This record gives sequence, structure tokens and C-alpha cells, in this order.
Amino acid sequence: LPAFGGAGMYGIRVHQAVIEARAVETGITIHLVDGEYDRGRVLAQVKIPVEGTTDAAILAGRVRNLEHEHYPRVLNDLVWGRLTKA
Repeated sequence: LPAFGGAGMYGIRVHQAVIEARAVETGITIHLVDGEYDRGRVLAQVKIPVEGTTDAAILAGRVRNLEHEHYPRVLNDLVWGRLTKA
């Protein structure tokens, strides 16, 4: 987010859109959810280079690895007050 977000942009669709746009990088945005789709305070963003990846499933796997690495840390920081909701 915000480049490849919005209604209908989830799962493999996001990764395919990144490839079709010939984006140089992709990644994850961990954010608080509010009343608007794909909006809310950003808690963390982590980027990786696309590096010529042309297969959306491979790119999805690389992004999923980022999620597995970073979600626990960010959520832990939020729960323990190292990140605030405001």
C-alpha cells in the first residue's frame, strides 16, 4: 500500500498487478484498520526488490516470507505499547 491497494486488490491479484506494472519493488504494509478500505495508520512498511520476477506465485511467496518475519514483531510492539494507536 498504497500503490496496489483498494477494492478487489488482494491475494495473487496484487502480485500480478505489481508484475504487470513492472514495479521495481514490492512489500508489505502493516496498518490499523479503519472505516475506509486499505486505509488506517501505517505501523510498518517493508520493501523488497521485484528483481525481474515474472511469476506472481513466486512473488507472493517472497512477500509472505516478509509477513511471517515482520507481523509478529509489529504486533508485539503494538500490544506492549512500543507503538501507539494514535
